[in-house]
Amino acid sequence: MAKFFYAVLLMGLCLSCGGEYVPKPKAHLRLDYPEAKYKAIDEQLELPFTFEVNVLASKTETKPVSATTNSYGFNLEYPSLRGTVFLTYKAIENNEKNLKNFLRDAQNFTQKHTVKADEIPVTPYQNNKRKVYGAFAEVKGNVASPAQFYVTDSVNHFLTGSLYFYAKPNYDSILPATHYLQKDIKHIMETIIWE
Repeated sequence: MAKFFYAVLLMGLCLSCGGEYVPKPKAHLRLDYPEAKYKAIDEQLELPFTFEVNVLASKTETKPVSATTNSYGFNLEYPSLRGTVFLTYKAIENNEKNLKNFLRDAQNFTQKHTVKADEIPVTPYQNNKRKVYGAFAEVKGNVASPAQFYVTDSVNHFLTGSLYFYAKPNYDSILPATHYLQKDIKHIMETIIWE
C-alpha cells in the first residue's frame, strides 16, 4: 500500500509540474505623482524674496528664528508625500563675517549626515543675472534629510532648506518621493528673486 501511495504521489508531482519553469521578472514599486505645477509663493508670508512653489505644497506662517541677524523660518508641507521642506532665511546685513558663518553652518549641517550617508554629491548653483549663488546636496542613504540646499546673493540674503519625511529613513522606500521633492527644491533655487 505504501508503494502505491508513493507511486501516485510521484506521478502527481510529475504531472503537476507540466510546462517549463519561467522565473518572474524583477518588479519595482511604481508610484505616480502628479506632474508638478508651480505658482508664485503667497505674498502674505511677507518675504524679502519670491520663488515658485509646487501647488501640492501648503505653506506655514513665518516664525522668528533666534540668530545674530533678522531671521525667520517657514515650511513647505507636502501632506500627500508625507514630507516637509524646512526653510530658514537669514539677513546677511552687509557683513562678510555673517555670510561666512552662514555658509559654514549650512555646509556643516550637510556634513553631519556623513555618518549615515552612502554618498553626498553636491551640485553648485549660480545665476549671475539674478545674483543667486548656492549649492544643492543630495544625501544618499538611510538619512533623516535626503536633500539640503542654500542660496544667497552674497550681500543681503541667505536662504537654506532641508527636506524631511514623516517616516523612518529607508532610502529605497522614500526614493520616489525624494526625487519628486528634489525637483521642487531645485525649482525653488532656479526661480528665486531677491527684493
